[in-house]
Parts: sequence; structure tokens; C-alpha cells
Amino acid sequence: MHFKASKGITVDEQLEELYNEGNRLFEEGKYSEAEPILKEVLTRRPEYADILNHLGVISYLKGELNEAVDCFEKALQLNPRYTEVSLNLAITYNDLGEFERAQETFSIAAQIAHPTPGRLDPFVAGKLANEHYKIGNIYLDFGMNEDAIEEYRKALKLSPRLPDVHTKLGIALRNKDRYEEAIIHFNSAKEINPAYGQAWVQLGITYYMKGLTGLAIEEWEKAFEENPKLQEAKNYLHLIRKEEKK
Repeated sequence: MHFKASKGITVDEQLEELYNEGNRLFEEGKYSEAEPILKEVLTRRPEYADILNHLGVISYLKGELNEAVDCFEKALQLNPRYTEVSLNLAITYNDLGEFERAQETFSIAAQIAHPTPGRLDPFVAGKLANEHYKIGNIYLDFGMNEDAIEEYRKALKLSPRLPDVHTKLGIALRNKDRYEEAIIHFNSAKEINPAYGQAWVQLGITYYMKGLTGLAIEEWEKAFEENPKLQEAKNYLHLIRKEEKK
């Protein structure tokens, strides 16, 4: 699709109008309307890294992951310090199963965002932590507990107050028979968010596995009190009481 300059408007002015319109539509989530306009801008100004990033996001949302990678990589060639693009590229690599490239890109993004450890921009830190968490979950699903532990620890180093990450780390540690470490992380999750039922449930399971049935019941009862819809806690209590009757 090509747009012609209106009478009395210079090519540069028209390009600026297209640029602004494309960005506006993109920000409003009107991606199908934004895409042809952004592509037109790119044909005239292939050096616009932000336009490449927008088109990459649109391709990603359409499930066209290889096209998204192409856009993000081109944007980074133009601006290697474009942190948002680095993160978008890392997420796309991860979805394509290219975990090593995703990890490498995360690391570069972290270094660029702030070279001083512990002072990473909170938005970037949150995004990176979420990706480490997702990769950790994949490792956990395949029984690769050590790799999962490593990813969860990386996530918590970036964002320490994530109850779901503490809980999954606890599960991975428990799978390796590291019960005491697991208990620390389940308790951390409870402290961060007392309403996060899974932390209570998993702590109860850990106590039960250690033979501490009384403590297990206590955790499951509290979990069920906090959230009566938490079926797992209800089931465990039912089973353990049935066992006690025997």
C-alpha cells in the first residue's frame, strides 16, 4: 500500500503524519490498521528502529515468529542499545525454543539497561524475571530440577518479591530432597502474599513428606481458610483425615 502526498503538503510533512498516525494506531492496539501505515513509513525510512520494533510486535502477535525475529534483529542492528527490542527478541527466541539465544539476549539487555548490578530498571528487571520464570517452568516440567532452580534464582535476583517464583523454586528444591531450603522459600512466598494459596499448599506437602503431619494439616487448614475454593488443600485434608480414621 502506498500513500500519496496531499496537495500543499511536502513529502517530509506527509511522512511525519504517517509516522504519527501509525504510532497512534499501534499504541491504541489497532494493529491491523497500523501495520500498512508503518510498513509504508519503513519503505521510506528503513533506519527507523522503533517502526521495526512495532512491526516485530505485530508479527509476533500474529504468530509470525520468524518475521518478528527479522524485524527485531534489524532494529538492534540500527540501535544495539534499544532495550525494549532486546527483550522482545529474547521473548520471541524463547517461544521458538531457542533458549540459549534467548538467554544471551536477556543478558545483553540487562547489561545495557544498567551496567551496575542491583540497579536495573524495575520494568526491565520484571520482564527479565518473568522470562527466567517461564524457562524455569519448562525445565521443571521436564524434571530438570537443577536447571529450573538456576532459572528461578536468576528471576528472584532480579525481582525478589515474586511469590509464585519462590513457590516454584521451593518445589524444585524439594524434588532434590532439599527440604529445608524449600521451606524457606515457601515461607517467603507466604510473607510476600499471604493470600497466595499455593505457597501454603506446597509447604504442607513438604511438611508431610518430612513426616510432620501436624504441621502439614495446619498449613492446609490455613490455606483453605484463606481461600475456600482452593480444592487442593481441601482434598489433602480429606485424605489425611481419612487416613487418621483408619
